[in-house]
Amino acid sequence: MKAMAHVGVVRALADVGIRPSMICAVSAGAMVGALVAGGMPYEQIAATCCALQPRDLAVVNRRRLLVRGVRAGSLLKGAPLRRLLARIIPEQSFEHLRIPLRIGVADMDRGELEVFGAMGRTDWTVAQAVYASMALPLYLPPAVQAGRTFADGGVLEVLPLSLVPKDGGELVVAVDVGPSFVGRADWQRRAPRLVALHDRTFNIQASDKRERMLAAWRADPASPALVLVRPDVDPSATFAFDRTVDFIEAGYRAAHAALAERTTA
Repeated sequence: MKAMAHVGVVRALADVGIRPSMICAVSAGAMVGALVAGGMPYEQIAATCCALQPRDLAVVNRRRLLVRGVRAGSLLKGAPLRRLLARIIPEQSFEHLRIPLRIGVADMDRGELEVFGAMGRTDWTVAQAVYASMALPLYLPPAVQAGRTFADGGVLEVLPLSLVPKDGGELVVAVDVGPSFVGRADWQRRAPRLVALHDRTFNIQASDKRERMLAAWRADPASPALVLVRPDVDPSATFAFDRTVDFIEAGYRAAHAALAERTTA
């Protein structure tokens, strides 16, 4: 849910007259990106995201967990999220989107980032690609097609700068709501110990890769100018459904601050 900060960034960009020429996204950012790329206005996007409830994407897979235990495959059911995405995404064909959209999905068999949408695969619907990019291992069942397994694009790139074409424009606005090196003091008590340890391991690895990627981007003279937006959101607020408005406002404030800093630099 902390990814709902992207919604506030959309509003801030509109305030200063910036219309994205392309959207590149992974994980829950892919859902927001699909809403924007499909032509949904900001007010409707905000209302849609604020209406999200646990039953829409965080339904515990109780029966399978009870019967299969650690062999269950995921803590949550995948069907609710699939239904939600099919319902709310305004356009299901990548070719018909108003703004080109690139979604990164982790190919779990090959360890590579598979790209759907602009300059990538278009044999899936937008909702199918978004689901795969949101299917965080341990939590949601992966997407399976033709014997291959696909999961959350954030497994490989929590900030998907590699999806941005090097000639894709003069300015890239990157929104970072990903994990943090530092965990909350009570991180071991915020979930069952196995889940907590999994999350902290992923957060540390993802944080390290993100910082290396940012350093490489900034060191490459061929890279477009980068505005990095880092909303003040709780990195552990994955399922904080009651804080959506706060996250949207955090994204709005952070985007205006980052854009103003670039203007005065």
